[in-house]
Amino acid sequence: SHFFREVCMFGLAGISLLTTPKSIREQNSFNYDAILEVAALFVGIFICMQAPVQILNVYGGSLGIDAPWKFYWATGSLSSFLDNAPTYVVFFETAKAAPTAGPEIAGVNELALIAISLGSVFMGAMTYIGNGPNFMVKAIAEKNNIRMPSFFGYMIYSCIVLLPLSILLTFVFLV
Repeated sequence: SHFFREVCMFGLAGISLLTTPKSIREQNSFNYDAILEVAALFVGIFICMQAPVQILNVYGGSLGIDAPWKFYWATGSLSSFLDNAPTYVVFFETAKAAPTAGPEIAGVNELALIAISLGSVFMGAMTYIGNGPNFMVKAIAEKNNIRMPSFFGYMIYSCIVLLPLSILLTFVFLV
């Protein structure tokens, strides 16, 4: 199913490239620079995370992350500085090793899985690098001479808006 979806997306991208006149892409200054930057970032993250994932398989249960709200904040904190997809994988492995009770999905406590999902997605928006599209939008905007906040400027703005929401989500869904 995932393979079929990916094949369809690449197929549609190919059809678009074949049927759209080159002049339109040139007028729009279309290029793959931003996509290649994000791809390079992903490759580096996935290569570097192999050892930590293996360590978490063994020692994840002893980290003291034993409640959904703890998974939410641990996942979210890391997701702010890594992309949310590898962070999700890391804490999914941690949750497998954590001692929890209740219904499970894929060997992980259901509430812990919800917390990991919420933390990785919502807090991935805290920085440019926490979510690949954030970084790509910044690169595209700057290429078009649109002034963007610095890394820390963006982080301050996002913390002012998103931290109170994250605290609220903790109490509404996870405590």
